[in-house]
This record gives sequence, C-alpha cells and structure tokens, in this order.
Amino acid sequence: MKLLTANSLTTGEVVFWNAGKWSARFGDGQRFADDEAAAEALTAAEGQPRIVVAAYLIDVEDNDGHWVPVSFRERLRALGPSNTPQHGKQADGDADVEAFRASHSSARSTGRVKLIKR
Repeated sequence: MKLLTANSLTTGEVVFWNAGKWSARFGDGQRFADDEAAAEALTAAEGQPRIVVAAYLIDVEDNDGHWVPVSFRERLRALGPSNTPQHGKQADGDADVEAFRASHSSARSTGRVKLIKR
C-alpha cells in the first residue's frame, strides 16, 4: 500500500495527497493499492510546483486497523517535530498518533542499517 506525501511550498509543512488536494493529517491521506493509480497521483502532484515540493510515494502498512508509515523517517515526518510530544501533529494525540507509537518496533530504516554495516 502506498501514500503520496510532499512538503507545502509556503509553510514547509508535511502534507498528504487526498483526491487531488493536500491535507496536513496523515490519516486523511489517500492510500493506493494500485501502482498505476499511485503513479498517476504522483504525476499530478509534480504538476503543482506552486503548491508542493518534493512529492513522493511512501510505503504504509495496516497496524490494528490504523495505517502507519513503514519507515521510521516517514513516521517522524507524519508526527511533526520530534523534539517534544507537545509540538507538531503528535500534540493532537489522536488515534493515528497512538497507532504510530504502538508500532515503533516494526519500523525500518535502510539508512541506519547501511550505517551499522560500515
């Protein structure tokens, strides 16, 4: 399953694609099971250079009925600043945030694995 993310050009906020519009909430993001539909959405997003920058697809997985990013990096981006739980999207404390916290053990980070192997 894939989800399309980018950064808002005006605010730098992490945003998520939902049927042609952007949402600041991860839970509002449209999920793609079909690679072709995901590629079409990515092409459409890349055609919005005055709205978002650096659009790309991320892998997401189901964790007890909540969708969460597979990679640790994307979990951090979805929650907002990691300096304190009182900042960013994690301060909302909604069900998506709790699902992210509960699923930390399955996150993967290929960059960290490569660093450890050195």
